[in-house]
Amino acid sequence: MYSSPFEFSSKQIIERIKAVAETKHIFVTGGVVSSLGKGIIAASLGKLLQSRGFKVTIQKFDPYINIDPGTLNPYEHGECYVTCDGHEADLDLGHYERFLNVSMTRANNITTGRIYQNVIRKERKGDYLGKTVQVVPHITDEIKRNVKLLAQKQQVDFVITEIGGTVGDIESLPFLESMRQLKWELGTNCLCVHLTYVPFIAAAGEVKTKPTQHSVKQLQEVGIQPDILVLRTEHVLGEEVLKKVALFCNVSEDSVVQSVDVPTIYEVPLMLQRQKMDETVLRKMKLNGGTTSDLKRWKDFLSLRNAATKVVNIALVGKYVELQDAYKSIDESLLQAAIYNNRKLNLVSIHSEKINDDNAAELLHGMDGVLIAPGFGGRGIEGKLSALKYTRTNKIPTLGICLGMQCMVIEFAHNVLGLTEAHSSEMSPNCKDKVIDLMEEQKTISDLGGSMRLGAYDCVLRKGSKIAQAYGKDFISERHRHRFEFNSKYRNLFEENGMPCVGENPETSLVEAVELEDHPFYIGVQFHPEYNSTVVNPNPLFLSFIKAAIKSK
Repeated sequence: MYSSPFEFSSKQIIERIKAVAETKHIFVTGGVVSSLGKGIIAASLGKLLQSRGFKVTIQKFDPYINIDPGTLNPYEHGECYVTCDGHEADLDLGHYERFLNVSMTRANNITTGRIYQNVIRKERKGDYLGKTVQVVPHITDEIKRNVKLLAQKQQVDFVITEIGGTVGDIESLPFLESMRQLKWELGTNCLCVHLTYVPFIAAAGEVKTKPTQHSVKQLQEVGIQPDILVLRTEHVLGEEVLKKVALFCNVSEDSVVQSVDVPTIYEVPLMLQRQKMDETVLRKMKLNGGTTSDLKRWKDFLSLRNAATKVVNIALVGKYVELQDAYKSIDESLLQAAIYNNRKLNLVSIHSEKINDDNAAELLHGMDGVLIAPGFGGRGIEGKLSALKYTRTNKIPTLGICLGMQCMVIEFAHNVLGLTEAHSSEMSPNCKDKVIDLMEEQKTISDLGGSMRLGAYDCVLRKGSKIAQAYGKDFISERHRHRFEFNSKYRNLFEENGMPCVGENPETSLVEAVELEDHPFYIGVQFHPEYNSTVVNPNPLFLSFIKAAIKSK
């Protein structure tokens, strides 16, 4: 929570205003094609500036009209990321947090829908005094207000703003116009990093820079001259290519950077550093270099990754496994945990609609650990139950997250407690034993998202439990994104039969974690630990899960 200005002295207020005025703004745009990795470039540049002692935050502007990604299908948008303050955000915010090790908030992700919603709300209140409300200046002013507001709230040296979509998209035009105005207003306190694609034409045996030239021309047509170009390419570009791009795009030669494919996204900051991108940014913004860049912990992480020779095999059972980004935070959390356990991760995706009691042994053969993924809806539930039955009875380390935990509860009720009709009221609203159910106060809420628990909540862990040992403490805070809860009416029955409820919310007593007593690692959590795992601070639960998987092997 941010303090009121009235809590500060006049001197502090002046210093705060001065700090906001001097905040540096970097906009990251993309051209030619989508999915080039603007989020990774933004996060990597932020990491380099942070390593020099600057305070950095990153925000994402998404040009779609949805208010947030919370109601978007993973097939449409990939993973929905959740911030500490309960905002459902674009998955790029996960990259920002994993790279910077800094918590993002609702203010770090703005959509066109949010912008228009704010403007229409003001118009209805009469804030525009009867004037005609237009894209320019009202929509663009609202966009600029959000950019400056983030700098004011988070008191940072740099705000890096990633503009979603591709230059030339009609949806992005208001954001680009706002960026043009800010570049004019802020002068050397604002610059543009433009990411484009340089394709390799196999038939010609050479790379082509024309798409980049056209992309820059499109930016220039809306009044924006990029200050730095990042060329995304599969092949290392020669000096002549870089000089050609600089010449035809009106960019100095030392401001053309190439981003070649690397084995892991975590090598991108070092690749940009070798090309002195951070030094170029500081020079263009007339700043001294800050402290000497310190990426020791980052390099140590990569050294561990490169030194690992042994493999840990983990199966991810979910209904969106065919989508590259559906479980992005889980994938990265498992990777980080494996590296810190001196292992290479072999992540095997198993579609939950394709596993059953008959083939579970075959599909899970050779797996050192199994993670049951989160999600919504009934599709693929039976497959998750089959996988859990197999891992529970065969003592395979298992981690269930959100719906994964709920499936652990349902499977245990079926096959241990004898409650054969037990289920979740989400999938089976008329079932006899609703071991997973809505809280009473949620049942009257109809808006999507309105009945969900979102954001960080405290959790008290039972002393001596496996999960408490994993975290090394009895009190934690983790993020949530769910609507249904463990039904506490059944708590004693589960506890008496070997599945204790080892984590609960201290205010509501809602069950947050369960585990098996006679199992090496069988833990289910209602929260999402993957949202709280970064490169330099991997989540302890994932570390413990991978450690148990290695031990079982």
